[in-house]
Order: sequence, then C-alpha cells, then structure tokens
Amino acid sequence: MRVVDLRDGSWQESEALIYLQKRAQLQFDAYEGIVKEIINLVSQRGDEALYELSLKYDGVDLKKLGIEVPKEELKRAYEELPSEVKSALELAAKRVRAFHELELERGFFHQDGGVLCGLKVLPLEKVGVYIPGGKNPYPSSVIMNVLPARVAGVKEIVLCCPKVHKSVLAAAYIVGVDRVFRIGGAQAISAMAFGTKSVPKVDKIVGPGNVFVSLAKRLLFGFVDIDMVAGPSEILIIADESANALWCAWDLLSQAEHDVFSASILITPSEDFAKEVIGHVSSLYKQLPRHEVLEKSIENWCYAFIVKDLMHACEVANFIAPEHLQIATERPLEVFENIKSAGAVFLGHYSAETLGDYLLGPSHTLPTGGSARFFSALGVYDFLKRITFMQVSQTGFKALCEPAMVLANLEGLEAHRMAIEVRCKVWQ
Repeated sequence: MRVVDLRDGSWQESEALIYLQKRAQLQFDAYEGIVKEIINLVSQRGDEALYELSLKYDGVDLKKLGIEVPKEELKRAYEELPSEVKSALELAAKRVRAFHELELERGFFHQDGGVLCGLKVLPLEKVGVYIPGGKNPYPSSVIMNVLPARVAGVKEIVLCCPKVHKSVLAAAYIVGVDRVFRIGGAQAISAMAFGTKSVPKVDKIVGPGNVFVSLAKRLLFGFVDIDMVAGPSEILIIADESANALWCAWDLLSQAEHDVFSASILITPSEDFAKEVIGHVSSLYKQLPRHEVLEKSIENWCYAFIVKDLMHACEVANFIAPEHLQIATERPLEVFENIKSAGAVFLGHYSAETLGDYLLGPSHTLPTGGSARFFSALGVYDFLKRITFMQVSQTGFKALCEPAMVLANLEGLEAHRMAIEVRCKVWQ
C-alpha cells in the first residue's frame, strides 16, 4: 500500500491519481479482440456457439446439462437451503424490495391553455441479469439486480450464470426470476443481446461481471441497453483520527480481495493514522484465503493519500468518484455535504460497506472507475421507459402556430412550415 502526499497545490496532477483513472482501460485493452470474436460467433451461430464457448471458457458442457435450468430446480434449491441461509436471503430480499419501492416513478399530466402534455411511464418488457459464477456464488447479486426490475414491473426477467450454485438458484426463486441459463462471460451477454434459439433477446442487460462481461456490454450497447460499463471494484475511505484503524483496514481488504485490479484507497489528514492502517493491511492480508489476489491488488491499486484537511479529502474523493465511499469521521454528515460524486456512501464508523453488499437496501450494482460522475446506482428507474404525449386543441394551436412557423422558416424547413399553415386555413 503506497503513501502519497497530496498537500501541495498541484495534487490533481498526481501520478497515482492519473494511474487510478486508467485502471479499467488497462484491462479492456488486453481483451477487446477476444470479446469481439466471441460476439461475432454468437451472432452468427447462436446456440452452437454457446455450446463451444461455454465448454472452452467455463468448462460447462451445455449439451449434457442443457442451456436452461429447469424451473423446478430453483424451488428445490430453495427448499434444500440451510434455514439460516434461507432466512438471511429472505431478509435481504425484503429490505431491498422495500427500499426500491420508494423509487417508483409516476407519470403526469400538465395543462397549459389549449395544450395538454404528459408523461407515460412504462416498465421494460424483458430484462437480462448477469451473475458471475466462478469459484464463489453470488446470490446477493441476484437479489440486488433482479428486485429493482421486479419492482418496476418488468414482465420477464432472465438470468445467466455459467455455474449455477444452489444458493444462486434459491435466490432466483425468492425474487421470482422467470428463466435461468447456464451460460457466462461475453457469450452470455451476446446471447441476451441478439437472442438465440434457446435464449430470448432482451431489452436491457444488467449485473456485474469480469472484464469479458464488461467489454461485451460496452461493445453491444445500442443492440441492447445496459446498466453501466463496470470495471473492477473499489472502495475509498475518508477517515480522521476518530476512526478505528483496524476496522478501516478490514474495510479496505474487503474490496481488495475481489480482484487483482480492485482499488482500496484511504484519504486522511493524519499521517500517523495512515501508517497504522497500512500496518494492519500489510499483516492481515497474508492470513486470508485469497492472499495471492490481495497481494497484487495491494501492490498496484491500494493507496493512502495524505491531505490538508477533511474539505481537501472531499475534493480528492470527488475527483476519484469512487464506487463505494465510507466516511469514517467524527461528524460524517458534515463531510457528506461536500460529496458530489460517489456510487454509494456509508456514513459513520459502523456503516461498513459490507453491510451494503448484502442487507441495507439500495442495490449494490454501482458505477466504478470514476463513472460515478455521470452514472448512478442501479434502481427502479433503470427499468422504466418514458413516453411523452401531447394533445393540442384549436385554441392551443392558434396560440402557437405563428411562432412555430417563424422557427420553421428560421431553420429552412418548408414542409415543417406548411404542416402548420394548412391547419390555419380552418378558420381563415
């Protein structure tokens, strides 16, 4: 973990900050050619390409197992869960559903003289959710990605996961996923974007994934809508001396263990506190099962930035625009007032980011790599489309026809002007 002093006036030019901003692109550059090839194969050969690619990249024999998981397997997986796991997943689903129900958007009517305008809000018809399926299952991601869509009223939700652990199937049963497919990586994203004989074409694809998944989503945006182009996970902690150094160390490690490209960042005005946190991080990671991943992540993407004060800490945090931001200070709400860009913010010493991963309520699908400057956390609004409508009476038309024709003339569009003028003859 590197210490970088940002207390001089040119901190925006820090090599460390610039390097952090290139993190996701470094991954994408290395794999874009492979992902393009996968997309082309699936678009041209459909299910046959899925059979070959799943065996090649995921070690899954779809011809033997089947591309789709039978619906009864979801219910069986749920019934076979240990009671404490079932209770935890149901609690998470209850809390996530309750939070996202508060996001529901309504349409409206607006009357202005002889003109009626309005907005009609409708759910998307069909949504695809991607869930990673490596060594560890991620049932929490099923809950966090499916429920906002379900609350929005999406008619059909399909889920792709290369290795469907029982807990993932159980979570899919709890939140009401309609169909589950045993496919992963860029081939899964391609299948949902184009549609194949077995996999339906969807309107939007959401959910986390590795570099292949993120690249496929980026390349296929336009054929299908996506939630965001997510890169490796990240956490940023703003801390003063009221924070617990050991707690902060574990919070940093909780994100660093995801991936060798995961970033864990501490920002503090106290050099002594930074050194204490670094000491804990350096000793603790060696005890963990994923210590090899942690070692690379800590070596390349973990920083302790020393700043002038907490206001300066907020400036640096806004510049980075992190996925997860923890504010471990004596007065976290005062610090939060100065935060403009972050995926999700955790206020106070007990608001561990890990709680947000599982149980707090808001979806944990968040913008990464600085994209919190323009993207937001996944929500119900991501699964809605809006149709504007307008109705003009003769009175409203009379009030607007002359300025409309003036603007049509200004733009040199004669048919536009005539479409208005012919209606004027009604009362001439």
